[in-house]
Amino acid sequence: MNENMSVKAKLVIVIGPTAVGKSAKAMELAAQLDGEIISADSRHVYRGMTIGTNKPTADEQARVRHHLLDLRDPHEPFSLSEYLDLARAAIDDVSARGKTPMLVGGTGQYVRAVIEGWQVPEVPPNEDIRRRWTAYAEAHGAEALNRELIKLDPAAATTIDPRNVRRVIRALEVIEVTGQKWSDLQRKSPMDSGLLQIVNVALPREVLYERADARILQMVRDGWLDETRQLLQFLASVGIDAAKAKTLPSMSALGYTDMIEVALGQLSMDEAITRIKADTRRFIRMQDAWFRPYWK
Repeated sequence: MNENMSVKAKLVIVIGPTAVGKSAKAMELAAQLDGEIISADSRHVYRGMTIGTNKPTADEQARVRHHLLDLRDPHEPFSLSEYLDLARAAIDDVSARGKTPMLVGGTGQYVRAVIEGWQVPEVPPNEDIRRRWTAYAEAHGAEALNRELIKLDPAAATTIDPRNVRRVIRALEVIEVTGQKWSDLQRKSPMDSGLLQIVNVALPREVLYERADARILQMVRDGWLDETRQLLQFLASVGIDAAKAKTLPSMSALGYTDMIEVALGQLSMDEAITRIKADTRRFIRMQDAWFRPYWK
Protein backbone atom coordinates (compact mmCIF):
# COMPACT_ATOMS: atom_id res chain seq x y z
CA MET A 1 0.00 0.00 0.00
CA ASN A 2 1.41 3.40 -0.94
CA GLU A 3 1.00 5.75 2.03
CA ASN A 4 2.73 8.76 0.41
CA MET A 5 -0.12 10.64 -1.20
CA SER A 6 0.96 13.01 -3.96
CA VAL A 7 -0.50 16.52 -3.76
CA LYS A 8 -0.41 16.56 -7.58
CA ALA A 9 -2.66 13.54 -7.92
CA LYS A 10 -5.80 14.32 -9.89
CA LEU A 11 -7.42 11.07 -8.75
CA VAL A 12 -6.70 8.83 -5.76
CA ILE A 13 -7.85 5.24 -6.32
CA VAL A 14 -8.39 2.87 -3.42
CA ILE A 15 -8.66 -0.73 -4.59
CA GLY A 16 -8.65 -4.19 -3.09
CA PRO A 17 -10.86 -7.24 -2.62
CA THR A 18 -14.13 -7.31 -0.73
CA ALA A 19 -13.90 -7.13 3.09
CA VAL A 20 -10.27 -5.95 3.01
CA GLY A 21 -11.04 -2.56 4.51
CA LYS A 22 -11.17 -0.22 1.49
CA SER A 23 -13.89 1.97 2.96
CA ALA A 24 -12.06 2.50 6.25
CA LYS A 25 -8.83 3.33 4.41
CA ALA A 26 -10.68 5.71 2.08
CA MET A 27 -12.30 7.52 5.02
CA GLU A 28 -8.87 7.94 6.65
CA LEU A 29 -7.33 9.30 3.45
CA ALA A 30 -10.29 11.57 2.72
CA ALA A 31 -9.73 13.30 6.04
CA GLN A 32 -6.05 13.80 5.22
CA LEU A 33 -6.57 14.97 1.64
CA ASP A 34 -9.86 16.91 1.88
CA GLY A 35 -11.26 14.22 -0.36
CA GLU A 36 -14.66 13.13 -1.62
CA ILE A 37 -15.41 9.50 -2.43
CA ILE A 38 -16.72 8.37 -5.80
CA SER A 39 -18.11 4.86 -5.60
CA ALA A 40 -16.76 2.19 -7.92
CA ASP A 41 -19.18 -0.47 -6.71
CA SER A 42 -21.73 -1.63 -9.26
CA ARG A 43 -24.31 -2.48 -6.59
CA HIS A 44 -24.09 0.73 -4.58
CA VAL A 45 -26.04 2.44 -7.36
CA TYR A 46 -29.24 0.63 -6.27
CA ARG A 47 -31.61 2.08 -3.70
CA GLY A 48 -32.76 -0.24 -0.93
CA MET A 49 -29.68 -2.48 -1.18
CA THR A 50 -27.69 -1.24 1.77
CA ILE A 51 -26.89 -4.02 4.21
CA GLY A 52 -26.11 -6.71 1.66
CA THR A 53 -23.83 -4.44 -0.37
CA ASN A 54 -22.08 -2.96 2.67
CA LYS A 55 -22.95 0.53 1.44
CA PRO A 56 -21.31 3.44 3.34
CA THR A 57 -23.24 4.21 6.50
CA ALA A 58 -25.15 7.43 7.11
CA ASP A 59 -22.40 8.48 9.53
CA GLU A 60 -19.68 7.87 6.92
CA GLN A 61 -21.64 9.82 4.31
CA ALA A 62 -22.10 12.67 6.79
CA ARG A 63 -18.37 12.84 7.50
CA VAL A 64 -17.20 12.52 3.88
CA ARG A 65 -19.24 13.33 0.80
CA HIS A 66 -19.94 10.27 -1.36
CA HIS A 67 -20.95 10.20 -5.02
CA LEU A 68 -22.79 7.65 -7.20
CA LEU A 69 -24.83 6.00 -4.46
CA ASP A 70 -28.56 5.20 -4.72
CA LEU A 71 -29.00 6.20 -8.36
CA ARG A 72 -31.54 3.59 -9.46
CA ASP A 73 -34.30 1.39 -8.08
CA PRO A 74 -33.28 -2.29 -8.19
CA HIS A 75 -35.36 -3.08 -11.30
CA GLU A 76 -34.02 -0.16 -13.34
CA PRO A 77 -31.19 -0.60 -15.86
CA PHE A 78 -27.79 0.95 -15.33
CA SER A 79 -25.05 0.60 -17.93
CA LEU A 80 -21.29 0.82 -17.86
CA SER A 81 -21.45 3.80 -20.20
CA GLU A 82 -23.79 5.58 -17.76
CA TYR A 83 -21.40 4.86 -14.93
CA LEU A 84 -18.45 6.26 -16.86
CA ASP A 85 -20.30 9.45 -17.74
CA LEU A 86 -21.33 9.99 -14.12
CA ALA A 87 -17.94 9.04 -12.66
CA ARG A 88 -16.04 11.35 -14.99
CA ALA A 89 -18.44 14.20 -14.25
CA ALA A 90 -18.03 13.61 -10.50
CA ILE A 91 -14.23 13.56 -10.76
CA ASP A 92 -14.28 16.85 -12.67
CA ASP A 93 -16.74 18.39 -10.20
CA VAL A 94 -14.75 17.42 -7.12
CA SER A 95 -11.50 18.64 -8.70
CA ALA A 96 -13.09 21.93 -9.78
CA ARG A 97 -14.06 22.62 -6.18
CA GLY A 98 -10.46 22.21 -5.06
CA LYS A 99 -10.97 18.87 -3.34
CA THR A 100 -9.41 15.47 -4.00
CA PRO A 101 -11.54 12.98 -5.94
CA MET A 102 -11.15 9.43 -4.65
CA LEU A 103 -12.38 6.41 -6.62
CA VAL A 104 -13.18 3.64 -4.15
CA GLY A 105 -14.69 0.22 -4.75
CA GLY A 106 -14.33 -3.41 -5.65
CA THR A 107 -15.90 -3.53 -9.12
CA GLY A 108 -12.80 -4.09 -11.20
CA GLN A 109 -14.54 -3.29 -14.47
CA TYR A 110 -15.54 0.16 -13.22
CA VAL A 111 -12.06 0.94 -11.88
CA ARG A 112 -10.27 -0.22 -15.01
CA ALA A 113 -12.74 1.59 -17.27
CA VAL A 114 -12.01 4.89 -15.53
CA ILE A 115 -8.23 4.46 -15.33
CA GLU A 116 -7.89 3.14 -18.89
CA GLY A 117 -10.32 5.67 -20.34
CA TRP A 118 -12.69 3.21 -21.95
CA GLN A 119 -15.05 4.62 -24.56
CA VAL A 120 -17.88 2.08 -24.50
CA PRO A 121 -19.20 1.34 -28.02
CA GLU A 122 -22.56 2.87 -28.85
CA VAL A 123 -24.25 -0.09 -30.50
CA PRO A 124 -28.08 -0.02 -30.51
CA PRO A 125 -29.72 -2.96 -28.70
CA ASN A 126 -30.76 -5.96 -30.75
CA GLU A 127 -33.70 -7.56 -28.94
CA ASP A 128 -33.66 -10.78 -30.99
CA ILE A 129 -30.04 -11.48 -30.07
CA ARG A 130 -30.68 -10.56 -26.43
CA ARG A 131 -33.64 -12.90 -26.19
CA ARG A 132 -31.64 -15.75 -27.72
CA TRP A 133 -28.72 -15.35 -25.32
CA THR A 134 -31.07 -14.81 -22.37
CA ALA A 135 -32.79 -18.10 -23.21
CA TYR A 136 -29.38 -19.78 -23.46
CA ALA A 137 -28.39 -18.44 -20.03
CA GLU A 138 -31.67 -19.60 -18.50
CA ALA A 139 -31.24 -23.07 -20.00
CA HIS A 140 -27.52 -23.59 -19.34
CA GLY A 141 -26.55 -21.15 -16.60
CA ALA A 142 -24.28 -18.12 -16.21
CA GLU A 143 -21.05 -20.14 -16.33
CA ALA A 144 -21.94 -21.67 -19.69
CA LEU A 145 -22.86 -18.24 -21.03
CA ASN A 146 -19.52 -16.86 -19.90
CA ARG A 147 -17.70 -19.73 -21.62
CA GLU A 148 -19.26 -18.56 -24.88
CA LEU A 149 -17.82 -15.10 -24.31
CA ILE A 150 -14.41 -16.59 -23.51
CA LYS A 151 -14.50 -18.42 -26.85
CA LEU A 152 -15.32 -15.26 -28.80
CA ASP A 153 -13.40 -12.64 -26.84
CA PRO A 154 -11.11 -13.82 -24.02
CA ALA A 155 -9.97 -10.27 -23.28
CA ALA A 156 -13.52 -9.07 -22.72
CA ALA A 157 -14.19 -12.00 -20.40
CA THR A 158 -11.42 -10.80 -18.06
CA THR A 159 -13.16 -7.44 -17.55
CA ILE A 160 -16.79 -8.53 -17.15
CA ASP A 161 -18.15 -10.16 -13.99
CA PRO A 162 -19.38 -13.58 -15.20
CA ARG A 163 -22.20 -13.45 -12.64
CA ASN A 164 -23.54 -10.34 -14.35
CA VAL A 165 -25.52 -12.12 -17.06
CA ARG A 166 -26.84 -8.88 -18.52
CA ARG A 167 -23.35 -7.53 -19.19
CA VAL A 168 -22.11 -10.80 -20.64
CA ILE A 169 -25.13 -10.87 -22.96
CA ARG A 170 -24.45 -7.26 -23.97
CA ALA A 171 -20.89 -8.13 -24.95
CA LEU A 172 -22.07 -11.14 -26.97
CA GLU A 173 -24.73 -8.96 -28.59
CA VAL A 174 -22.20 -6.31 -29.65
CA ILE A 175 -19.86 -8.98 -31.04
CA GLU A 176 -22.68 -10.42 -33.17
CA VAL A 177 -23.98 -7.06 -34.38
CA THR A 178 -20.59 -5.61 -35.33
CA GLY A 179 -18.61 -8.71 -36.22
CA GLN A 180 -15.83 -7.36 -34.01
CA LYS A 181 -14.59 -8.19 -30.55
CA TRP A 182 -16.10 -6.21 -27.70
CA SER A 183 -12.59 -5.58 -26.35
CA ASP A 184 -11.42 -4.16 -29.70
CA LEU A 185 -14.37 -1.78 -29.85
CA GLN A 186 -13.59 -0.31 -26.46
CA ARG A 187 -11.44 2.61 -27.53
CA LYS A 188 -9.19 3.80 -24.74
CA SER A 189 -7.79 7.15 -23.66
CA PRO A 190 -5.83 6.23 -20.53
CA MET A 191 -5.47 8.78 -17.77
CA ASP A 192 -2.03 10.27 -17.27
CA SER A 193 -0.40 7.90 -14.78
CA GLY A 194 1.37 10.86 -13.22
CA LEU A 195 -2.00 12.20 -12.08
CA LEU A 196 -3.05 8.95 -10.43
CA GLN A 197 -2.28 7.71 -6.95
CA ILE A 198 -3.26 4.06 -6.49
CA VAL A 199 -3.64 2.65 -2.99
CA ASN A 200 -3.73 -1.14 -2.83
CA VAL A 201 -5.33 -2.40 0.38
CA ALA A 202 -4.26 -5.99 0.95
CA LEU A 203 -4.30 -8.75 3.55
CA PRO A 204 -3.12 -12.36 3.60
CA ARG A 205 -5.73 -14.51 1.87
CA GLU A 206 -6.73 -16.55 4.95
CA VAL A 207 -7.12 -13.41 7.04
CA LEU A 208 -9.24 -11.89 4.30
CA TYR A 209 -11.47 -14.99 4.16
CA GLU A 210 -11.99 -14.81 7.93
CA ARG A 211 -12.91 -11.12 7.69
CA ALA A 212 -15.33 -11.83 4.84
CA ASP A 213 -16.99 -14.65 6.80
CA ALA A 214 -17.36 -12.41 9.84
CA ARG A 215 -18.85 -9.60 7.76
CA ILE A 216 -21.44 -11.92 6.26
CA LEU A 217 -22.57 -12.97 9.73
CA GLN A 218 -22.73 -9.33 10.81
CA MET A 219 -24.85 -8.40 7.79
CA VAL A 220 -27.27 -11.17 8.71
CA ARG A 221 -27.45 -9.84 12.28
CA ASP A 222 -27.99 -6.33 10.91
CA GLY A 223 -31.15 -7.41 9.10
CA TRP A 224 -30.13 -8.53 5.62
CA LEU A 225 -33.12 -10.87 5.39
CA ASP A 226 -35.58 -8.13 6.33
CA GLU A 227 -33.96 -5.84 3.76
CA THR A 228 -34.46 -8.53 1.13
CA ARG A 229 -38.11 -8.95 2.08
CA GLN A 230 -38.60 -5.20 1.69
CA LEU A 231 -36.98 -5.35 -1.73
CA LEU A 232 -39.33 -8.16 -2.76
CA GLN A 233 -42.31 -6.12 -1.58
CA PHE A 234 -41.15 -3.10 -3.56
CA LEU A 235 -40.52 -5.16 -6.68
CA ALA A 236 -43.94 -6.80 -6.37
CA SER A 237 -45.45 -3.31 -6.27
CA VAL A 238 -44.00 -2.62 -9.72
CA GLY A 239 -45.11 -5.97 -11.13
CA ILE A 240 -41.97 -8.07 -10.60
CA ASP A 241 -42.47 -11.36 -8.77
CA ALA A 242 -39.80 -13.17 -6.77
CA ALA A 243 -38.80 -15.48 -9.63
CA LYS A 244 -38.23 -12.53 -11.95
CA ALA A 245 -36.54 -10.56 -9.18
CA LYS A 246 -33.82 -13.22 -8.94
CA THR A 247 -32.87 -12.54 -12.58
CA LEU A 248 -32.42 -8.77 -12.19
CA PRO A 249 -28.84 -7.49 -12.63
CA SER A 250 -29.04 -5.82 -9.22
CA MET A 251 -29.71 -9.18 -7.59
CA SER A 252 -26.46 -10.64 -8.89
CA ALA A 253 -24.90 -8.87 -5.91
CA LEU A 254 -23.42 -11.46 -3.59
CA GLY A 255 -26.01 -13.18 -1.44
CA TYR A 256 -29.26 -11.58 -2.53
CA THR A 257 -30.64 -14.52 -4.49
CA ASP A 258 -29.81 -16.74 -1.52
CA MET A 259 -31.65 -14.35 0.81
CA ILE A 260 -34.62 -14.38 -1.57
CA GLU A 261 -34.74 -18.16 -1.28
CA VAL A 262 -34.60 -17.89 2.51
CA ALA A 263 -37.43 -15.35 2.43
CA LEU A 264 -39.47 -17.75 0.30
CA GLY A 265 -38.80 -20.71 2.59
CA GLN A 266 -36.78 -22.49 -0.10
CA LEU A 267 -33.47 -22.41 1.78
CA SER A 268 -32.43 -22.32 5.43
CA MET A 269 -30.39 -19.42 6.71
CA ASP A 270 -27.49 -21.73 7.56
CA GLU A 271 -27.49 -23.07 4.00
CA ALA A 272 -27.60 -19.53 2.62
CA ILE A 273 -24.66 -18.43 4.77
CA THR A 274 -22.59 -21.41 3.61
CA ARG A 275 -23.31 -20.58 -0.03
CA ILE A 276 -22.58 -16.88 0.40
CA LYS A 277 -19.26 -17.58 2.11
CA ALA A 278 -18.20 -19.83 -0.78
CA ASP A 279 -19.36 -17.34 -3.42
CA THR A 280 -17.56 -14.51 -1.65
CA ARG A 281 -14.30 -16.44 -1.68
CA ARG A 282 -14.67 -17.06 -5.42
CA PHE A 283 -15.39 -13.37 -5.91
CA ILE A 284 -12.26 -12.41 -3.98
CA ARG A 285 -10.19 -14.61 -6.30
CA MET A 286 -11.75 -12.92 -9.34
CA GLN A 287 -10.97 -9.50 -7.91
CA ASP A 288 -7.32 -10.50 -7.74
CA ALA A 289 -7.34 -10.88 -11.52
CA TRP A 290 -9.13 -7.57 -12.10
CA PHE A 291 -6.78 -5.54 -9.92
CA ARG A 292 -3.52 -7.36 -10.66
CA PRO A 293 -2.46 -4.81 -13.35
CA TYR A 294 -2.40 -2.12 -10.65
CA TRP A 295 -0.57 -3.94 -7.90
CA LYS A 296 2.69 -2.23 -6.93
